[in-house]
Amino acid sequence: MGWFKRIKEGITTETHQKKETPDGLWYKCPRCKDIISTEEHIKNLHCCVKCNYHARIGSNEYFKIFFDNNKFTELDANMTSVDPLEFEDKKKYTERVQSMQQRTGLKDAVRTAYGKIKGEKVVIASMDFSFIGGSMGSVVGEKIARAIDYAKENKHPIIIISKSGGARMMEAAISLMQLAKTSAKLAQLSDSGLPYISLCTDPTFGGATASFSMLGDMNIAEPGALIGFAGPKVVKETIGKDLPEGFQTAEFLLEKGFIDLIIDRKDLKEKLAQIFRIIKK
Repeated sequence: MGWFKRIKEGITTETHQKKETPDGLWYKCPRCKDIISTEEHIKNLHCCVKCNYHARIGSNEYFKIFFDNNKFTELDANMTSVDPLEFEDKKKYTERVQSMQQRTGLKDAVRTAYGKIKGEKVVIASMDFSFIGGSMGSVVGEKIARAIDYAKENKHPIIIISKSGGARMMEAAISLMQLAKTSAKLAQLSDSGLPYISLCTDPTFGGATASFSMLGDMNIAEPGALIGFAGPKVVKETIGKDLPEGFQTAEFLLEKGFIDLIIDRKDLKEKLAQIFRIIKK
């Protein structure tokens, strides 16, 4: 039967019915546009199987990658921001924090915990970009400072995983004070002879770069991570010149000597455990 007769007589079959595909089953790489199942993408640690693009992940995923059997004890889990400046832009700062907590299930932009990596005891502070752009406020600075204190008191090395857009404008000078506080705590850790490894992920900018993110005994980055102080558009407008290809990528910074290593996400746990074993000897 011709298609025109089907339409005229209103005849349809199951093969002509559009089937809805549930959301979230497939992942499309933003770089190479390759499409794979979300399940396969997660198994590959949220990295593209074709071009190795490292998608952004949060503290929950990093803790699963690093801690043996995903066993860890979280530090200061319920610490939340207050609003001493009574800041308000499009909405009150207190309302913004509450809405982000409900949306993300996080208390603030960093989580800190201790556990083991390949049997080696370690403290990890991991930032979450999903919480107000991973911005550094009083809670971020205080939790990192306390994690450093815990590492120092218990003779553990520490890893800080940076993923931040910079200082939190809603806390103004209070936010900027966290740069000095975390830097001072890391100086104390260094004096005690304990190692600190900084892992810069995409993106690491602003106050994080100006403080703890670039103060590691080893500064490591994931492939393709953007790392800098101001963003490339701001830099270009400021100097009035075109920027070099790959400017502010991890590969560019490695070439210029700003970071020490680039390590694929799938190799991070083994490599860092190896570094800690070498340091202990």
